[in-house]
Amino acid sequence: MTFIETMKSKAKKDIKTIVLPEGNDIRTLQAVEKVKKEGFADVIVLGNKEEVINLAKENNVNIDGVKIITPVEDSKFDELVDEFYELRKLKGMTPEKAKETLKDETYYGMMMVKAGLADGLVSGACHSTSNTLRPALQILKTAPGTKLVSAFFVMCVPDCEYGENGTFIFSDSGLNEYPDADSLAEIAISSAKSFEQLVGTEAKVAMLSYSTYGSATSPLTEKVVEATKLLKEKAPDLICDGELQLDAAIIPEIAASKAPGSPVAGKANTLIFPDLDAGNIGYKLVQRLAKAEAYGPLCQGIAKPVNDLSRGCSADDIVGVIAITAVQAQN
Repeated sequence: MTFIETMKSKAKKDIKTIVLPEGNDIRTLQAVEKVKKEGFADVIVLGNKEEVINLAKENNVNIDGVKIITPVEDSKFDELVDEFYELRKLKGMTPEKAKETLKDETYYGMMMVKAGLADGLVSGACHSTSNTLRPALQILKTAPGTKLVSAFFVMCVPDCEYGENGTFIFSDSGLNEYPDADSLAEIAISSAKSFEQLVGTEAKVAMLSYSTYGSATSPLTEKVVEATKLLKEKAPDLICDGELQLDAAIIPEIAASKAPGSPVAGKANTLIFPDLDAGNIGYKLVQRLAKAEAYGPLCQGIAKPVNDLSRGCSADDIVGVIAITAVQAQN
């Protein structure tokens, strides 16, 4: 069973409602048709209802029975506008501006999640990451006990003996450019939770560097050393280690030489990259050269599940992210 098939199976055990604010994109509607057929989540599509229905018909996509909401025509619109105003009035929000803002489907979808009318949101097929995350942070805010939002990829490498049978989390590979030591520790904690939530086995966290146990010294390596120290203080029960080179982190034979006695080296399944350059390059290398499945960027650290899509995504990609978001919502 593939990772996404596992997610769909888990999602079916406790059906959640996921809101999709990009009803004007045919890929969203194609994904909705597939989700409806497979029955692992309920979906709500936001957009101009007449235009959404016409777009589906023109492309022979069956979305019969799917809930489609035009924000300004929704019976909950005024109520959610009032809630949004109350939420943001200390930031200069006015009732008039609140009403105008919630005409935007992404903002409206976030308010639906905030109000418990939906359990999670998936967007980004035709919007930038900032268009998704800005309303998420304004409305849903960070999860309790979490300092920052970060982004990760679930990497599923075929015919791979490393990680969790070829499954890894790569983090942060999509959002934070230059995390400091404290931020790296926070990213590691969130990533371990994400791994255990989605993969279902214990996270083994490697704080990656170009150095292993002081084999090189520079401000770059010292940041990872400090991050590892902070991580162990913040999460003493977490299986983690660093600083580790990638080969020492995942290959047992090299780990035995470079990091003997490490609780993680040679067994890591959750890889924390020192910056976004490394994380983004790393996931793309594995995706292209190892023909790995790459699911993400997925968000962690937001109070409710919100996930960002690549603007180059396919309908099947959206289906997969909806399944993951539904599983995240179960927790």
